[in-house]
Amino acid sequence: MGGTGWMGGMGMMGRIGNALVFAALAGAALAAQAPKEPDWKAVEEETIRQFQAVLRIDTRNPPGNEHLAAEYLKQVFDKEGIPAKIFALDPNRSNVVARLKGNGRKRPLLIMGHSDVVTVDESKWKFPPFSATRDGGWVYARGTVDDKDNLTAGLMTMLLLKRSNIPLDRDVVFLSEAGEEGNSNFGIQYMVKEHFPEIEAEYCLAEGGGAMRIGGVAKYTTVETLEKIPRGIELVAKGISGHGSIPLKSNAIVHLATAVGKVGQWRPDIRFNETTGTYFRGLASIAPPETAKYYRDVLSTDPKVRAAADQWLFENEPLHSSMLRTSVSPNIIQGGYRSNVIPSEAKATLDVRALPDEDPAAFLEQVKKIVDDPAIDVHFAAQNTRPASAVDIRLDSEPYKVLEAAAKRIYNTITLPTMSTGATDMAQLRAKGVQCFGIGAAIDMEDGPKGYGMHSDQERLLESELHRFVRYNYEVVLELARAR
Repeated sequence: MGGTGWMGGMGMMGRIGNALVFAALAGAALAAQAPKEPDWKAVEEETIRQFQAVLRIDTRNPPGNEHLAAEYLKQVFDKEGIPAKIFALDPNRSNVVARLKGNGRKRPLLIMGHSDVVTVDESKWKFPPFSATRDGGWVYARGTVDDKDNLTAGLMTMLLLKRSNIPLDRDVVFLSEAGEEGNSNFGIQYMVKEHFPEIEAEYCLAEGGGAMRIGGVAKYTTVETLEKIPRGIELVAKGISGHGSIPLKSNAIVHLATAVGKVGQWRPDIRFNETTGTYFRGLASIAPPETAKYYRDVLSTDPKVRAAADQWLFENEPLHSSMLRTSVSPNIIQGGYRSNVIPSEAKATLDVRALPDEDPAAFLEQVKKIVDDPAIDVHFAAQNTRPASAVDIRLDSEPYKVLEAAAKRIYNTITLPTMSTGATDMAQLRAKGVQCFGIGAAIDMEDGPKGYGMHSDQERLLESELHRFVRYNYEVVLELARAR
């Protein structure tokens, strides 16, 4: 007799039933594994308390006194049962490392912020710079956007992960570092050189990016995937000293002034990489037509079209002009000691921000050709040079995709990779092969010209944007670290 028959039908029914039971059990298991959503209203109240607490710790550098922030953070971690250690080259310049253990299936994830801030001119502040005053939805204090927003977001992420007891496939490591504002020998250099196993990671999240608001609306979110390498070049002019009443052809000041003028007028060639090319293409896709034209044109292979766009950017958006090339800015001139004495020597210092793949020796030769004066010695200044990256960040990598998805959910924006024209302490980690991504709270593009940006006369951050950033930070870390 053909067909399955009654018994065969029962067997099939049993198999279907078993499959349904298995699916139900699997669904229940997955539901049990799904992280419980934090009570974000309660989190916001705690976030503000923690933010104000770290802002009120005066860690202006110099002198730093980061040990005050380190002691506070360690107390918070100790209370929550999160293992934390203090590391210090100088007892007043402490770093804190806290760790949540994973099962070891994946390499650790490092979240990092620096606890020191730049100095202040207190007379120019609307509110005392270490008062963390809340006014009109803003928090005013030195460090609100550089870098105690990252510090607070990292702290809150660690607390939320610990309290939820979420299983992790990788360790999540928090680093509060000292000395980022000019004394990294106390912070990241010390940690990388002496205690690297404590912070070694596959991925790192630190400062360097953030959502950009225009007219109160987030337009795009940036993630820093590259940064320029700072170098100093000195121009030293030498001539004959003499009485100021008798002008001399060899006057070192005159030779130096001519050289500085040449360098100031020079713009090195445009060179794109994956990050900057993607950035300008993405910016062109969301910018108003009148400015989008220049972002597209600077990518053109037509030299005239590109040059015209480059000139517009230089005059109107110098940040974007700097992203196109290795930049040179004459920032210090020294020479002379009396108005009636022709000095025998004068010196200018150039701030060079080199593209990651720039050949330093070849670039120095270019500067010498621009100066073109045998009376002037052109050489690199003696300084600590940040190392070049030992790893290329791919824009199709897991962390970048996770950051893109989080920005879409939380800010409803596209994500653009950026190459920082400044410098961060991610450089030392990238040199060790750590894939680093710069993130930050959303800031208003109009705030900088008003004098409220990082390192400005005042500094502030919207409370609502601090809360969005904590959520962004937490969701990114959770997605990258939780057990599957």
